[in-house]
Order: sequence, then structure tokens, then C-alpha cells
Amino acid sequence: MPTIHLPRPDRSIETYTLSPPRGFPARTERPLTRIAFAAAHMVADPLAEGDPWLAPAIDWDRTIAFREHLWDLGLGVAEAMDTAQRGMGLDWPTSLELIRRSLSAAKARGGVIACGAGTDHLPPENARGIDDVIRAYEEQVEAIEDLDGSIILMASRALARVAKGPEDYVRVYGRILSQVKRPVILHWLGDMFDPALAGYWGTKDIDAAMDTALSIIGDFASKVDGIKVSLLDKDKEIAMRRRLPSSVRMYTGDDFNYAELIEGDGQHHSDALLGIFDAIAPAAASALAHLADGDQAAFHDILAPTVPLSRHIFKAPTRFYKTGVVFMAYLNGHQDHFTMVGGQESTRSTLHLAELFRLADKAGLLSDPDRAAQRMAAVLAVRGIS
Repeated sequence: MPTIHLPRPDRSIETYTLSPPRGFPARTERPLTRIAFAAAHMVADPLAEGDPWLAPAIDWDRTIAFREHLWDLGLGVAEAMDTAQRGMGLDWPTSLELIRRSLSAAKARGGVIACGAGTDHLPPENARGIDDVIRAYEEQVEAIEDLDGSIILMASRALARVAKGPEDYVRVYGRILSQVKRPVILHWLGDMFDPALAGYWGTKDIDAAMDTALSIIGDFASKVDGIKVSLLDKDKEIAMRRRLPSSVRMYTGDDFNYAELIEGDGQHHSDALLGIFDAIAPAAASALAHLADGDQAAFHDILAPTVPLSRHIFKAPTRFYKTGVVFMAYLNGHQDHFTMVGGQESTRSTLHLAELFRLADKAGLLSDPDRAAQRMAAVLAVRGIS
């Protein structure tokens, strides 16, 4: 197996020997017993002339090819979400083009897809009140529904900024849910993922916020397929899923505790809508196939070593997790460069990337160790380590 020189926190350099990959299947041939969406990243075009901080440039071929990889594994695609740098480099016009292309590819591939609708095209200076937020949501929902897409109703920074209390959330969500053509997935993203969403649902008290969200869901249960909860607090998620109407799914967005939440407690379980499933897709699909066969031991054997990797990728500042997701795609050959829209490849340190490499190797997730070692060495060389 190949070796590579990796930096350590004490500034020493170790000679690290890679392990054999676990060789997860490239396709899932049987139905799964959990719905599992991977929030997919998009691949930047490193040769575009535009300023990468100001003009998102997408490599459409590689971006769609990655989604086909996810569909072949039996996973759904959660499109144009925060993993795709939505609102953090990816603007609404480009998001809509991404959604259009992905919906077309899903139809051709028979893939499951749901698409993020938000308010990110609304300039802060134009978000003066609740009616502005409603109109912004309506515009994006209509655009996606016109493409025959299913909706993930994303949390809104504009709503968090202008709402005066829970009643404003009730008004906004009630208005949008009363109009949607088919059931949607709601999206509760904690402020560890996006600080601008602090106090969502009208309060910083998580239990009170949960009460508001559950009240809205109860009033519009026929219009809600499920809710994605990303609070990195498994006990809060478990408490909420026990209170959901029987027809409404809990989609875990907990990138720290996904294995036990997906398995469930015998009475309730969480389905999944996870950014980490982009980075560990072959392992996630294989584990879910074993769970569908009733083999919980194999399910946990596969996922257990992915959890330290996920906790590392999503460590604080959690909003920078996209860098680790794209780095994994680079190491595994899904793209030929480590370049991101907005220069986001710079948001994690060299030590962070080196530890990510170690943890990915220990989880058996580096599909071609020689290629991964060569690419890791190239990144380290740029950062002054030969």
C-alpha cells in the first residue's frame, strides 16, 4: 500500500501507510427500507474566466455525473441545498439552472430528487417585512414546481431577520403550505450550520421552537412529507419525531449521530437528508442495504468508522463543512481539482485536511489509495509540505 508524509499538530511529519479500501458496491440492486437523500455538492469550473468570489461557474458535466453516482447507489439527491453552497457562493439563478439540469437527469436515470426553495434571491435591504418573505418563497416554489420538481422548503435568513415572533413563522409557512402542489420537506437548520438562522421559529428556546414547528406541521400535515432537522442534538430529534403525525417523516440532518437515528428505537426511526452522505455515499448505501436485510450488525460495522470522519468534517465552524465534502470528492476521483465557488477550499487548515485523509482511510472510503495519496500530496505541496 502507498505511503504519504502527513503533518501532525506538533509540526512533525509522519510517514503514513494507507489501508486497503473496503470496496463498497457501486450500485444498490435492492429497495431500501429508509429514504435517504444525499445533499449533493456542485463541482466548480476551475478554468472559468469569472472571478470565483463573485460569479459562480459550474462544471455541469461533473456535477450531474456525481448525482448519477448517487442515484446508482440507491440514494436520493437533495438538490441546491447548503452542501451545494446555496447562499454561500451559489446564487438563485445558478441554483435554478442546477435544479433544471438535475431534474432532467433524474428523469432519465429514474432517480429520486427534491429541490431547495428558499428566499436567498431577496436582497437584505428589500426584506422589510413578512410579505416580502412570502413573495420570495412563492417565486422560488413556483419556479421549481413549473419544472415538476418536489420542494424542500429551506429555512430563510430573511424570515429569521424580519420575524418578530412565532406568529410570523405560522403566517409565512401557512401561506406557502396552503399553495404547494404536492407535499414538501421542511428544513430546520441550526445556527451551527448558518449563524444567520439563530432563533428560527421565533425563539432561541429549542423546545418552544419545536412546539411552533409541530403546530404548523399539525395544521398542514397533508402538505408535509417530512421535516429535516439539523440541530446536532439527537435527543431533541428523537423527542420531535415521537410527536410528528404518523404520515410525516423525520429526516435526520444530524451528521454526528445518523447511524442510531436511522436505525431507530423499535417504534420510530429517522429517514435521512444528510450532507455527509455525499462524502460517504458508497458506505451509506451499503449500510442501508444491510439494514434492509435485517443485519443491524453489518449496518453499524460499516457506519461506525464513518462517524469520526463526519464529526471531523462538520466540526466547528460547522458552516465550513462543504470544504471537507468537496475534498473527499477530489480524493476519490469525482473531480480533478480541489477548487470551490467563492474560494471555499481555503476555509479549512492543512492539519484539518490531513486528519480528514487519515479518517477517510481508516473508514475504508478512499476507493483508490494510490490516487488519493497522489492528490493529497499535491495539496500538501501547494501548502508548503513536500
